[in-house]
Amino acid sequence: MPKIFIIDVTNRDGVQTSRLGLAKLQKTMINLYLDEMGIHQSEMGFPVTKHETHYLNANTELAEMGVLKPIILSGWCRAITDDVKKTREMTRLEHINISISTSIQMTEGKFGDRILRRPSEEKPDKPSVLSMMKESLKLAKELGFKTVGVNAEDASRTDDDYLIEFAQVAKEHGAERIRYCDTLGYDDPFTIYDRVRLLAEKVGLDIELHTHNDLGMAVACAVAGAKGAIDGGVNAYINTCINGMGERAGNADLISVILALKKSSGFEGGYVLDEGVRLDCAWKIAKYASYAFGVPIPINQVAVGANAFAHESGIHADGALKDRRNYELYDFEELGRGEPEIIETGRKITAGEYSGIKGFRNVYEKLEIEFKDDEEATKILELVRYANVHTQKPLTDGELKFIATYPEIARKVMTVTP
Repeated sequence: MPKIFIIDVTNRDGVQTSRLGLAKLQKTMINLYLDEMGIHQSEMGFPVTKHETHYLNANTELAEMGVLKPIILSGWCRAITDDVKKTREMTRLEHINISISTSIQMTEGKFGDRILRRPSEEKPDKPSVLSMMKESLKLAKELGFKTVGVNAEDASRTDDDYLIEFAQVAKEHGAERIRYCDTLGYDDPFTIYDRVRLLAEKVGLDIELHTHNDLGMAVACAVAGAKGAIDGGVNAYINTCINGMGERAGNADLISVILALKKSSGFEGGYVLDEGVRLDCAWKIAKYASYAFGVPIPINQVAVGANAFAHESGIHADGALKDRRNYELYDFEELGRGEPEIIETGRKITAGEYSGIKGFRNVYEKLEIEFKDDEEATKILELVRYANVHTQKPLTDGELKFIATYPEIARKVMTVTP
């Protein structure tokens, strides 16, 4: 029976949020938290972007060590053969998605006459969208990538016949999945269900749903598209971003999607979410992403907002106190919320770029991490100083623990060579 899987794209699309971004250490921590949460795959960056190289390879090394496991780590590149070659030469990635625009609007609006939508006898010297996708895909398979997904950018504004043809060519040349990109958030839940189901039935290839929130429907479209894929007989892979980060109005929020699949009435019965997903990590990953991006969680954010379980009106408060199910669809404990808050008053020692050895050791003692001698402590202190410069934020307990546990990997993650 087909299933629904989550591919989180925070480290690829989420970091494209205008005026924001993540340090490589922060991206690594997100991969670790996604793995802990049981997320199937992290699309973690751009393999042909040179400042990503050390980070990508260090995280792949963590996967080879069994630290990032079973999560799949993947990269995104254009459907250009040179990009595919560079990905193989520069990184240790085994999984990639190649992307190209498919709508008339984007093909003509972005490429003009340089790239044709279809091969043309009148202009045989011009590359076409189909030929570029096909050649890039063939090369990726020849170079030994384990899985290759093909992205149809602006699929929601692409006519059905062409989208089916595009997906069929991708399937014939070895693609594991086709990514249906609602790049501008143009779809609604009804249109995306119909179009994705048609695509699934006509092509028989697993479908990824990549939805944007320009009209406020990213989550609704993601889950409706997944239902269309399942009803069409193929697996569905939903792209998400933590806290709905991403271009313009953002992408489908990771936790909202999981809750919709687990708790909404329409997904009871014949729709199965990947059993590995752990909802009890939701609170931790949302809080960390908020801190790393420097974007507060909205007060009314699904599940993790300050008011998600708050009741004020008399009728609501009375009902919730009598039986939480009267006004709460799910429990805050399911999300990992409700851990005791430790409030320190008075003295507080932190670790940063100007820390000394005594204060530094005090910080790690509170984390129950001991160093065998001053030499080891000094080595980790030096990395912590670099990490503070790297993130420009006080380091979290998770980051401090990661650096102490995997110092050489941390060094590689933070290395950028101009």
